[in-house]
Amino acid sequence: MIDYVATFIFLFAVIDPIGTVPVFMAVTSHFDHKEKRKVALKATGYSAVILLFFLVAGEFILTSIEIPLSAFQIAGGIVLFLFALSMIFGESKPDIELKMSAKQNEAAIFPIATPSIASPGAMLGIVLLTENSSYSIWEQTQTALIMLLVLLITMLLMLAASQIHRVIGNAGASLISRVMGMILASVAVANVLAGIKQYFLL
Repeated sequence: MIDYVATFIFLFAVIDPIGTVPVFMAVTSHFDHKEKRKVALKATGYSAVILLFFLVAGEFILTSIEIPLSAFQIAGGIVLFLFALSMIFGESKPDIELKMSAKQNEAAIFPIATPSIASPGAMLGIVLLTENSSYSIWEQTQTALIMLLVLLITMLLMLAASQIHRVIGNAGASLISRVMGMILASVAVANVLAGIKQYFLL
C-alpha cells in the first residue's frame, strides 16, 4: 500500500498545476473561450498519455539501453535547471512559450502538455514512483490514479485561468513565472544531488 498523501504531494510538486496556469494564459491569450476549453482538454489528454507511457515503459526503456535511473535523474535535473534559469533571468516562461505556437493543436501539445505539464521532472518522478523492483502492479496502478487526479486538478485550473488572470493580470503571471522558476531550480538541484548520491552510493 502506497502513502497516498505523500505520493499526491510529490506528483503535485513535479507536475505543478499552479505553475501551468500562467503558461496556459499566455499561450491561449488570443483564443476565445471555446478554443481555450479545447486546448485545456487536449493538453490534459496528451499529458496523461505521455506520463502513462513513462509509467509503463519508462524503466524498461532506460534498462534496455543500460541507462541507470540515477543518470536519468541527473540529466532531468540539469534540463530542469537550465529551463528554470531561462524563467528567472530571461523572458518569463509565459512570454517565451507564447511565441512557440499559435494553433490549438500545437499549443495543446507544445508548450502546454510538454514541457509545462508533462515536464522532464514529472516523467522522472513517475518512473521513480513505479520502479518495478520496489512497487507491485497494484501499487503502480494506485500511483497512476493519483497522477490522473493531479492532471484533473491541472485541467480545472486551466479552465478557470481566465478568472485567475483577471485577478493577477499580466504582471502577476510574470511574477508567478519567475517565482516558479526559483522553485523549479531548487527541485532541479535536489534531483541532481539525489542522482549523484544514488549513482556513487554515497
